Amino acid sequence: MLGGFLVDAVGWEWIFFVNVPVGLIAIVLVIINVPSLELHAHCFDWVGVVLSSAGLFLIVFGIQEGETYEWGQMPIVGSFSVPVWSLIIIGALLMGAFVWWQKVQHGEPLVPLALFADRNFVLSNTAITIVGLVVTAMNIPLFLYLQSGRGLTPSQSALILVPMAVCSGVLSPFTGRFLQDRDARPWTAAGLVGLAIATAWYGFWFDAARSPWWLLLPSALVGISASFIWGPLAMVATRGLPPQLAGAGSGVYNTTRQVGAVIGSAVIAAVTSARLTAHLGEGASTAVGAGGGAMPTQVLDGFAAAMGESMYVPATLLVLAVVSVLFMRPQIPSSR
Repeated sequence: MLGGFLVDAVGWEWIFFVNVPVGLIAIVLVIINVPSLELHAHCFDWVGVVLSSAGLFLIVFGIQEGETYEWGQMPIVGSFSVPVWSLIIIGALLMGAFVWWQKVQHGEPLVPLALFADRNFVLSNTAITIVGLVVTAMNIPLFLYLQSGRGLTPSQSALILVPMAVCSGVLSPFTGRFLQDRDARPWTAAGLVGLAIATAWYGFWFDAARSPWWLLLPSALVGISASFIWGPLAMVATRGLPPQLAGAGSGVYNTTRQVGAVIGSAVIAAVTSARLTAHLGEGASTAVGAGGGAMPTQVLDGFAAAMGESMYVPATLLVLAVVSVLFMRPQIPSSR
């Protein structure tokens, strides 16, 4: 809601400055609350950092910018240009070199490959990548529909997410405690199914004849479902790891989620563009958002259909996340 207010009042650039006071408060809280623990000497894997950073950057940048340049030539310096897809290939090769380096180096690897011997860790990373993809992908058609289609302001659009935030915020502490000494798999799978239903529900209710405020209902289902996904899935990912690998495992888990989000934004950009062209003709995707206020009904019908059909893609992809969770090993912690 603060984001919507800032966009309405002073412009979208200001949403980034919100991080400054939050970060400063966090630093103070860390200084006050984090205890001084025994320290141990470690080596820092500079080669691993360079290879993984460069590889991920090229993959993410290529995916993000591919649609912008229609997967053709992208200018670099002056008249020099390269195909966008070549950046992704180079990034993948660098990530391959990174994995090789993690295997052969004799110091402390940035990402210990022993992490991937844990079946639940691998499957949790698969699931969270898809969840990151879906959460990013579902929000783009949602806000395009609300603002470009129905003429809602950013602040009004933010109100649609209130049930999601409230349901998730209220339920998450209870689900976390409830699942501490239980097998989280069936509950997480149920949460993923609920998220898939909510995502498809959004798309089904993108309708010019229906008030956009009805979307508060699938928003609530997203929040309820999320309370059984984020915390429990992270718990399953790290529960079986040795303590000395927990930090690296958490870092890998967080990275895969963010990579999933980047892929989700690229995928949904391509899907929405294709569906807009199918319903409204060539150039429709470029014209979206060019005008102010709600769209006329004759245009809104096709626009709503295009955004709704786009929602079915992330909803379907969640099936893969459910399968990943169902293939995990049951893992109930002992009283120790």
